[in-house]
Amino acid sequence: MRDPYVVLGVQKSADAAEIKKAFRKLAKKFHPDQSSEHKAKEKFAEVSAAYEILGDDKKRAAFDRGEIDAEGKPRYHGFEGFGAGGPGFGRGAKAGGGPGAEHFEFNFGGGRPGGHGFDAGDIFADLFGAGAAGGRRGGRGPASAPTRGEDVAASVTVGLAEAVKGTTARVTLPTGRTLEVTVPAGIEDGKQIRLKKQGQPSAAGGEPGDAMVTVKIAKHPFFRVDGRDLRLDLPVTLYEAVLGAKVNAPTLDAAVELAIPAGSNGGRTLRLRGKGLPNPQGPAGDLLVTLRIVLPDESDSDLSSLMRKWEAQKPYNPRTDMT
Repeated sequence: MRDPYVVLGVQKSADAAEIKKAFRKLAKKFHPDQSSEHKAKEKFAEVSAAYEILGDDKKRAAFDRGEIDAEGKPRYHGFEGFGAGGPGFGRGAKAGGGPGAEHFEFNFGGGRPGGHGFDAGDIFADLFGAGAAGGRRGGRGPASAPTRGEDVAASVTVGLAEAVKGTTARVTLPTGRTLEVTVPAGIEDGKQIRLKKQGQPSAAGGEPGDAMVTVKIAKHPFFRVDGRDLRLDLPVTLYEAVLGAKVNAPTLDAAVELAIPAGSNGGRTLRLRGKGLPNPQGPAGDLLVTLRIVLPDESDSDLSSLMRKWEAQKPYNPRTDMT
């Protein structure tokens, strides 16, 4: 994963508005449903993953401090307590095997009665349990089943449309292996996929652990996921809100015609049933469209004149319930 600042093409000093603007521009450019760019799907996922870091103030600060990497995973800066003279290990004098040769004394404690060194079987028992040691040395009790390897965690980011329809995605595990994962249709953000026996191998000869892959749904330039529902902020003109209109509204499939009732206030939410996320166990979610009234980019003298006339002749206070 590349540096998220490089992916979005912004400076480290960029503010939240600049980062969001860069993300929206690139997300539209590489959106798999409408882009003809080479490897648009991979680039869209990369852009979304970069915004996952830089679009979140806490994650961005952690990345800038070097606490997490470009995939949002914690960075490990080594382990304490294992230097020269650390617990359990003492550096001895030079051995006679030649100039500069060294030997190490392993101070595991205990040992055989009488203090004559240590018993490797005792160390095996400390690591894997007394039963395992007994089975190894043939005599101190029944052998238990070998310890299973540890599970590992990884994550993969997919686009919203991919999460809805299902897809395959490549994921690199902490073990170093890269696998192709099948992401089922309709998966929710944060759900995990278990990959059997793809975790760490067992030090005792048992089965490997599993890999737990968390699926993250990338931020979409238009839609926000709310359970099975989708939310959309739809810009409308002042005259569309006042007079009513029929406008095109995007959905996951294709644009649909949305009727805006006359006299609609900004912030009014209209519901398009069944246009949200599919649900394998029941009806699909809805698309909740919130109207956002947008004035012209350039000032208009006629509009200003009309508003001054209204202020003088038809004043009203929409905040009466707040006082």
